[in-house]
Amino acid sequence: MTVVRSATSADAGMLAELRWEFRAARQPPVETHDAFVKRCAAWMRSELTTPHAWRAWVAVDEGAIIGQVWLNALEKIPNPIGEAERHAYLSNLYVKPSERGGTGTRLLETALAWAREHGVDRVVLWPSPRSVTLYLKHGFTHGGDVMELRVEKDFSSSSR
Repeated sequence: MTVVRSATSADAGMLAELRWEFRAARQPPVETHDAFVKRCAAWMRSELTTPHAWRAWVAVDEGAIIGQVWLNALEKIPNPIGEAERHAYLSNLYVKPSERGGTGTRLLETALAWAREHGVDRVVLWPSPRSVTLYLKHGFTHGGDVMELRVEKDFSSSSR
């Protein structure tokens, strides 16, 4: 039976592997697998160890992590109206393809429950085309009032 629990720093290596699997399948990587996993695991370990804004949950089946979701709570500037003063960015909802069929829903519902319990006004995300239906079923709107500017970076000069 699949269990959803909070991620811990001990999970960082496997979470970094899942992140590689998720992102490298969508677009050709500009970094080697080993370099990315090492860098990503260190970042995840730090985020899961210290009191940062990032939170993560994992889906575990028979002792193996099969999925994850991350949520970053962002404080808003105080305002005098009846509106919560936090936003959240939901990212990296991913379940191994062989384990799909409700696990992503459980991960999403866990993250959204945390957001509700912690005074989040809005949750934003950038969905993959395949995941739009899942988010719509949970009350997200598509093409709402969020605006985005993509700031291009030249990765060819990166020190990775």
